[in-house]
Amino acid sequence: MEERILTRHPMKEKKGVRISKAKYDLIRELIISLLRAGEMTFEELTALAKKKLKGKFDGSVAWYITTVKLDLEARKVIRRAAGQPQRLRLVRH
Repeated sequence: MEERILTRHPMKEKKGVRISKAKYDLIRELIISLLRAGEMTFEELTALAKKKLKGKFDGSVAWYITTVKLDLEARKVIRRAAGQPQRLRLVRH
């Protein structure tokens, strides 16, 4: 049976979702590695992730990026910068 993880949501009243731990780990590491290069918009992050995972990932890359991004915000690994469009930066790592 596939190992799963329950993600968190930065808004405490909202619940996370249960997803494959292998997919979570892959997307988590990808987000962190991309943000190590510096702050970027959510759209830039998603586009880069789609490009890197093209043909190598089963499922919606955009959905997994959104889900894991919210989890990383809740865990205070990344944070949103003020303003629009939504910009993300690494807090630690």
